This record gives sequence, C-alpha cells and structure tokens, in this order.
Amino acid sequence: MYTYEYPRPSVTVDIVVFGYDGGRQLKLLLIQRGAPPFKGQWALPGGFVDLDEDLETAALRELEEETGVKDLFVEQLFTFGDPGRDPRGRVISVAYFALVNLQDHPAVAASDADEVGWYSLEELPELAFDHADIIEMATNRLRAKVRYQPIGFELLPEKFTLGQLQSLYETVLNVEEFNKRNFRTRILRTGILEEVGRQQNVAHRPAVLYSFNEETYQRLASQRDTGVLRRALDFEL
Repeated sequence: MYTYEYPRPSVTVDIVVFGYDGGRQLKLLLIQRGAPPFKGQWALPGGFVDLDEDLETAALRELEEETGVKDLFVEQLFTFGDPGRDPRGRVISVAYFALVNLQDHPAVAASDADEVGWYSLEELPELAFDHADIIEMATNRLRAKVRYQPIGFELLPEKFTLGQLQSLYETVLNVEEFNKRNFRTRILRTGILEEVGRQQNVAHRPAVLYSFNEETYQRLASQRDTGVLRRALDFEL
C-alpha cells in the first residue's frame, strides 16, 4: 500500500437549501448541531465525505440524514479552505446549493441534528464555522443566476400566475416592486412560459395560469443563446 509523506486534510460538504413558500421572504434550511464543536448552534446541513463516495452523493446523503429532505437537484457552489475554519483540524468544505418549494420538502431532525428549521434569510441566528460566509456567497450566486436563468422550476408550483412569478423574482432580488407591464412583456417574450388555463374557485377575476416550457428553455440553453434569456430576465431597470 502506497503511503504519502504529506498530511492529508479532511473533506466535508455543506448544503445551502433556499426555500420559498409564495411569500415575500426566502427561507434557509438550518440544523441545530447536536455534537461538538459548536454544539447547540445553528449550521448548514453537511458532514464528512466517505472515502468511497463522490462529493455530490455525500452532500445528498448528509442532507437526507440530517433533515429528511431528499431528491433535490444540487449545484456546486465553491470550495472553502481557510486553515482555521474548523476547530477539529484542517478541514476543506465543498459547498452546494439548492432551490426548493417549502411545501414539497418538510424537514425533520435526524442524525446528529437536535433541531431543524426554515429560517428567513433576513433573520438568521448566529451560525457555526464559516457558514455565514458560505450563505452570503450562495445568496449572491442565486441573485446573479436569476438574471440569466429561470429559477421557478424548483420554487413555484407546477402551475402559477404571472403575479406569483413576479413576486418570486422580487423576493429573490430583494426589490420592492417591478413594473408589472414591463415584467410580463419581457418574461413572455422569452417563450419559456406556456399558458395552461385559469385559476379556479377564486373570489376575484381568475388569472391566467402558466407552466414552464422546459423544452423551449433547454433549446435556448443548448444553443448557448443565454443573451436572449439575460436580456429578458434581467429586470433591474
């Protein structure tokens, strides 16, 4: 068996899960640590990578073990490797992030988590390790991503109104309100929305319902026509 003369750092994964419930706040999935270090403090779900698994598998495993949340599409965010980030020793963390509709992903504490909960991004508790830095980077990535890629696939119901979609974008970008006519004109111009009927059993005039046309979006993406999407989705005018 070959041995190395150099010390080897440990590798962990941390997962930033953004949740949306149709309101005016983004939520973040946090666990309360049940073991030292930082026992009792809130943190991102995550843990050590096993020797026989890849990074994304480890991230999904830790997320399910600690919160019960599973079957997510996760995207790699960044690698955090400050030598003093973990009091247990030299630990490098590969962070991932995901977007979910809260109603579809109830969370239940398990493994080494005492509690688990959804916290408003604007009212986070004190966090363990360097998780505040990880969350800040993930939030910036999300707000940049929303300008060139539709994010409602994961955050909205299958059928939604343009009002719901506009509220989502305003929430993610943390802005008061977009011009309604301009928003609707630009989002419909992309061709990524498909009209699928009208609201039922509502007291007001029923609004048109839409769903994402994933085939059109994938075609634009495969053609590397991100300029079309960027011009249509960058609503900060």
